[in-house]
Amino acid sequence: MSAASPSPLLPTFARVGVSFERGEGPWLITPNGERYLDFAAGIAVNSLGHSHPHLVKALQEQAAKLWHISNLYEIPEGTRLAQRLVDHTFADTVFFTNSGAEALECAIKMARKYHYANGHPERYRIITFEGAFHGRTLATIAAGGQAKYLEGFGPKVEGFDQVGFADHEAIDRAITPETAAILVEPVQGEGGVRPIPAHCLRGLRELCDKHGLLLIFDEVQCGMGRTGKFFAYEHSGISPDIMAVAKGIGGGFPLGACLATFNAGKGMTAGVHGTTYGGNPLAMACGNAVLDVMLEPGFFEHVRQMSLLLKQNLASLADRYPDIIDSIRGEGLLIGIKAKIPNGDLVAALRHENMLSVGAGDNVVRLLPPLTIDESHIATAMQRLEKACQSLSLQNGQSPKA
Repeated sequence: MSAASPSPLLPTFARVGVSFERGEGPWLITPNGERYLDFAAGIAVNSLGHSHPHLVKALQEQAAKLWHISNLYEIPEGTRLAQRLVDHTFADTVFFTNSGAEALECAIKMARKYHYANGHPERYRIITFEGAFHGRTLATIAAGGQAKYLEGFGPKVEGFDQVGFADHEAIDRAITPETAAILVEPVQGEGGVRPIPAHCLRGLRELCDKHGLLLIFDEVQCGMGRTGKFFAYEHSGISPDIMAVAKGIGGGFPLGACLATFNAGKGMTAGVHGTTYGGNPLAMACGNAVLDVMLEPGFFEHVRQMSLLLKQNLASLADRYPDIIDSIRGEGLLIGIKAKIPNGDLVAALRHENMLSVGAGDNVVRLLPPLTIDESHIATAMQRLEKACQSLSLQNGQSPKA
């Protein structure tokens, strides 16, 4: 293809002009050997970093045996992965998918089917929150409710009622005889790294119990150790009825899951839902390999320690560059830098320093490093953040505070 030829790829991504050939832990390496510190982790996907030896070994061994057979047959490694998820969460049952959006679609269908099975087909509406992001399918963009994702795709899928972020009075008013469930991200990722306070999540649980609703958590981004617990709901002391999971669960291999209690999932009988690729042997090998590492004693404690160290360093950086940084927010290693300049400028400045980050709503820059980072990686990250902030500050005619 000549330089003047248009790309054969559908132009739905504003791609940055850099590509990578390989990765090692938190590092990505270009074809010419340039190294980038990856604090984006494929948008919270590469939970154990790049080329983790245990994941590589598991994938290679499975690839030499069996890739795909479909869900017409037993897949023992899928049963094993589901049992491990059940053993370590609130859930009784698991449905495997290929992505977070599919996991959310399953959760939405499950909530509606639950009420149908209980003799209340009129209960199909789901309450969601402003700033939410639940995926790119027609149903999940309707659930998220953001105009920029809805525009041009025809009538919005019916059945979603949005309320303000953590506005309990608005939630109470939004509940009607047609309401089936409340869907919430314990920590909004795309929406600007905004944690829902624990007392608010407990309040949602109480509302659901009072009105006979199902509580659905979207932990696609904040789950799988990202907040320093296996799942973010554990911080609140309550649990949902249904939970969508993806991103970090496969360590980089496409994998998602919808977890539920037996009660919530009782309407999902044979034939009402399905998937061709979901839960295939390759994905199950990767999912089990991720759990092998994450469920080792001390793993989540390490995430919490690295989070504390990174947040302390970021708070100091914010003090020195008040013209660049407004505040630091987030849980575990899902951290947001609320910027005073356009967040894209800070993302670009970091990339100029060979460090990768991700923009988010509310003018936030997300730091989503692999959960396996250590003190040396944080020290390197802070050096690059310092240089980026210094460069931007000088452009604004400012100098850092001592």
